[in-house]
Amino acid sequence: MQLQLLEARGPSEFDGAFAAMAKERVGALLVVADPMLILHRRRLVDLAARSRLPAAYGTRDSVEAGGLMSYGPSVPDLFRRSAAFVDKILKGAKPGDLSVEQPTKFELIINLKTAKALGLTIPQSLLQRADEVIE
Repeated sequence: MQLQLLEARGPSEFDGAFAAMAKERVGALLVVADPMLILHRRRLVDLAARSRLPAAYGTRDSVEAGGLMSYGPSVPDLFRRSAAFVDKILKGAKPGDLSVEQPTKFELIINLKTAKALGLTIPQSLLQRADEVIE
């Protein structure tokens, strides 16, 4: 397996990135959780589907938009934890004195409808580990 890094700095570069993947016969795609990529998730999901390219994403929103799967921090959990920080600050804590925290809860979301459209069979062992399976 060989990792190939492709960069798209904006939506105007998506078509070129997917053309490069087709030329290089890329077998799968990992879309990182970047604000710009999340904003344009529907277009990325559509391009991956048209390219018949299995794609994993960093947020569940892309899977809900038709992407194959995602693995990343639980956004509701991040919001709850952020609220705890706001509470501490409102009670007088100095923001600079609060410790930096890493996410502790991660979610695996799988879209079986997309898997079927791509002709993929998701192993039962992976389905059993999923936090949610979209059918």
